[in-house]
Amino acid sequence: MPADVPRPRHRWAAAIYARFPTKTLDPHRRFAAGGARGRVIELGAGTGDNLAFYAWDQVDSLDLTEPDPYMLAYARRKLAKLPADVQAKVRVHEVPAERLPFDDASFDTAVVTVVLCSVSDIAASLAELRRVLKPGGEARLVEHVRGNGFLGRMQALLQPVYGWFAAGCHLTRRTEAAVRAAGFDLEVSERFSLGLLWPAFAGVARRPLKD
Repeated sequence: MPADVPRPRHRWAAAIYARFPTKTLDPHRRFAAGGARGRVIELGAGTGDNLAFYAWDQVDSLDLTEPDPYMLAYARRKLAKLPADVQAKVRVHEVPAERLPFDDASFDTAVVTVVLCSVSDIAASLAELRRVLKPGGEARLVEHVRGNGFLGRMQALLQPVYGWFAAGCHLTRRTEAAVRAAGFDLEVSERFSLGLLWPAFAGVARRPLKD
């Protein structure tokens, strides 16, 4: 785990994301959050867009994690609008994915939507995710990835400027390969595009029953 994890503070990006959520992600948020069961952790909750998609009768508890205080402020506002019995299930933590304050094998399900593109250390984040999931637990993922051929080269060319505007997002991460390299059994259920620069996938990554 990194000794010193950068703490993002993106006031303007949080305001934009909160006011103009990406509606094209809604079906994929429904897949990720709507399929969560038991004790759940969400990595990089951002401005709280996934809160609308959880099946709350199937969720025993939800730990929302997000390192950016500006993003988290919007998520808290959305949480405050939910019914009291739902709010009672949710705990909010201002922490990075690379350093999760939970015991080993704590969670049945993790929800990870367009997060691994922005973490400072993807390998450390995935190692922490694997650690806190129970054996057999699943991470429900929606992530964009580096494209092949010309698209990948174009992403690399645009990355320095794009990353600054997009609050540290990386166009060129090979996230699917990183998930497998972290020791998860990944089953990709859908490949799709979020736009010209964002080939993406949705799937379930399971922690093996035996490490």
